Amino acid sequence: MYYTPDELLKRVNQTLAALPYERQPQSLYEPIRYVLSLGGKRIRPVLMLVAYNLFKEDPDSIMMQALGLETYHNFTLLHDDLMDRADVRRGQPTVHRRWNANKAILSGDSMLVLAYQHMAQCDAAHLPAVLDLFTETALQIHEGQEMDMAFETRNDVSEAEYIEMIRLKTSVLLACALKMGALLADASQADADNLYRCGEQMGLAFQLQDDLLDVYGDPKVFGKAIGGDITENKKTYMLINAINRADSQQRAELMRWTASTDFDREEKVAAVTRLYDAIGIRQLCEERIDYYFDEARKCLGKVSIDAERKQNLLKYMNQMMKRES
Repeated sequence: MYYTPDELLKRVNQTLAALPYERQPQSLYEPIRYVLSLGGKRIRPVLMLVAYNLFKEDPDSIMMQALGLETYHNFTLLHDDLMDRADVRRGQPTVHRRWNANKAILSGDSMLVLAYQHMAQCDAAHLPAVLDLFTETALQIHEGQEMDMAFETRNDVSEAEYIEMIRLKTSVLLACALKMGALLADASQADADNLYRCGEQMGLAFQLQDDLLDVYGDPKVFGKAIGGDITENKKTYMLINAINRADSQQRAELMRWTASTDFDREEKVAAVTRLYDAIGIRQLCEERIDYYFDEARKCLGKVSIDAERKQNLLKYMNQMMKRES
């Protein structure tokens, strides 16, 4: 049977909610249950199940591996929140705020182990490839996080460096999801590799869209106040290109705002946004998003199954990017 992404999402949430945490002490596992109950779009497990369903009709057979990806993803968010000293995640207190930093570290580490445990429940024939792909992906994500933190103290980050950072930090997990689903479905190596590249390019478009929406999005749709990246001087595609493309006067103003520690939030967001408008950063970012999204579609087009069978994945990609077609 072939399922829609919405049907697969429902199955992911149902299975995730029913996972037992029977080990002791329960105080170690309570934050894990809490983090996974906060919701989210479950993009990674759904992508994995959709990719599997391109080739085989029983996606429930790989549900534990899909939940392994979701558990791992939420582990990274838990530790990111701790590193960023964030107070809120999906409208609720972060683990280190609800409990404490030590609890966040230990429960997060346990989530990583549980992710591997879920992965290891696949059949013996697929286990080496699954663990190799998952381990390589996890290492790349941590490398991307290290790059992101290093960028905080630099004003000379290039566009190429930023693209590589988001490829590692964001894209490779989407790519892993698609490739792992294909591998578990016994797809050809060529199809699995094309799906990996599809996810990689899709992830770049997805992250750049997030950068764009933080400046130009509707707060009601975006789910949070716009301008957070500007306020925190995050080295996004927007800021990096603004610095690199600004004239001397514009660059001086950007540097003044990024160096300021005492400012009115709305004034800073408005001023930096005006600079982005003057330098043409919005159009530049939109063009780059379109490029990566088109590349993702081309990679999907190379997968050797009927176009009709690819429609679920294509629709889901459009849904992720909030596109009609």
